[in-house]
Amino acid sequence: MAKNWIPLRQVEGNASRQAHVRLPEGTYEREISKEGFFGPSAQFHHRHKPTDWVEFDGPIRPRALDLNKLATARSNPWEAELVMDNSHMQMRIWRLDEPMRELARNSDGDQLLFVHEGNGALFCDYGHLDYAEGDYLVIPRGTMWRLEPVTPTVSLMIEATNDHFTLPEKGLVGRHAIFDPAMLDTPRIDEAFRAQQDERTWKVSVKRRNTLSTVTYPFNPLDAVGWHGDLSVVRINWRDLRPLMSHRAHLPPSAHTTWATGRFVVCTFVPRPFESDPEALRLPFFHNNDDFEEVIFYHKGSFFSRDNIHPGMMTVHPSGFTHGPHPKAFNAATKGGKMETDEVAVMIDTRDAVDVAAMPAGVEFEGYVKSWRPPDLKQAAE
Repeated sequence: MAKNWIPLRQVEGNASRQAHVRLPEGTYEREISKEGFFGPSAQFHHRHKPTDWVEFDGPIRPRALDLNKLATARSNPWEAELVMDNSHMQMRIWRLDEPMRELARNSDGDQLLFVHEGNGALFCDYGHLDYAEGDYLVIPRGTMWRLEPVTPTVSLMIEATNDHFTLPEKGLVGRHAIFDPAMLDTPRIDEAFRAQQDERTWKVSVKRRNTLSTVTYPFNPLDAVGWHGDLSVVRINWRDLRPLMSHRAHLPPSAHTTWATGRFVVCTFVPRPFESDPEALRLPFFHNNDDFEEVIFYHKGSFFSRDNIHPGMMTVHPSGFTHGPHPKAFNAATKGGKMETDEVAVMIDTRDAVDVAAMPAGVEFEGYVKSWRPPDLKQAAE
């Protein structure tokens, strides 16, 4: 059923009439909204930063994980370290150093691989496709596949449990916005694909309801001689994305949505110019993300709204608290300086609360929740 939101457009007190622009002097903007950034919203102007907390206790505290310390080499993707999950999503960090010895098939949902490190070849029902650092690989549910890395490969694996990865609605900006669908590459029935077909024994590790079954063949079941249709594995690299931008207003993260499912979206932050209008915010605004959990994987570059974060780390911002840029990043952005970002990051916004897996010692940055404190509050708390 389509939502019929309560119609309202109110301006109260000393407030700007345009979101993220012309904030009253000495104030900090905070947004509260419905449906992430897609629904009705209100912008508040505060005398203090909404993140200037002294103490923060309880399960909704923001968290930061160093996944570099979690990824260990596994030949089977279903044995890769679990990072987090819920009823509609499962996320793992997977390191693969050698060619997979058996095929994999996910019967629980579509699979999305973001290649954080490495390069090599993907072989699947549809044929052969090379991959490299920065690639997204979308693998439809039920596809048999395997990877042959040329260099050790680390991937962030996201499962759309009982669901599909689709493209987001692009509305007024048209279907070629962010990337033209013609940029999507598909596997080929080529010489490399035919060369890997053999008559030796092959096993297929099938994941269904989080339980593994093994199907054994006396031949390589990747033996297709051709196919046709409008379903396939697809590949695109973050370097092929052309982000939506406005020089006069900071766009919300939802403008950078790359893939969509029924219960979560995957956004990609890529380098872009900062807003040049002196009246516009030049960095993410403080906001409540009450309808979605916000998870960000940091791929490369310097992350302009975060301190103490390096590539391979992941932050988790549960629903229920206000967050935004760290003090150092806020001060740097408001004073000018850099004219463009150089970060690359993958954000997963999920409607359903995530359960973070138990982490080995040293993986979690325990001081993350305190990193928003400005220097004077840090000293006061100590």
